[in-house]
Amino acid sequence: QVQLVESGGGLVQPGGSLRLSCAASGFIFSVYAMSWYRQAPGKECELVAVISSGGGNRNYADSVKGRFTISRDNAKNTVYLQMNSLKPDDTAVYYCKAARTSVGVEYWGQGTQVTVSS
Repeated sequence: QVQLVESGGGLVQPGGSLRLSCAASGFIFSVYAMSWYRQAPGKECELVAVISSGGGNRNYADSVKGRFTISRDNAKNTVYLQMNSLKPDDTAVYYCKAARTSVGVEYWGQGTQVTVSS
């Protein structure tokens, strides 16, 4: 049974930090690219960051460059999103996604709420 379980969300003040985790099970984690997406109320789902299966390639949305860092630990089947200098505009539900485009397979987590507010 495939599972992606996000954790680490919560309420934080502007300028603060959070670290999201996404624990994977039920598939071969190390061959999947992993991504973080977010969706704010009334807005479309947005790709935040993506990391290749081996971790050597990372890309970020312009809105989070220099503030967010995606990483993965293939031994622990976990992907992380370190979020620093958080802004109210970062408020959203954050989802992780596993994707193997060569076979057209992707899996999504259930999401974790991040709220940036004073």
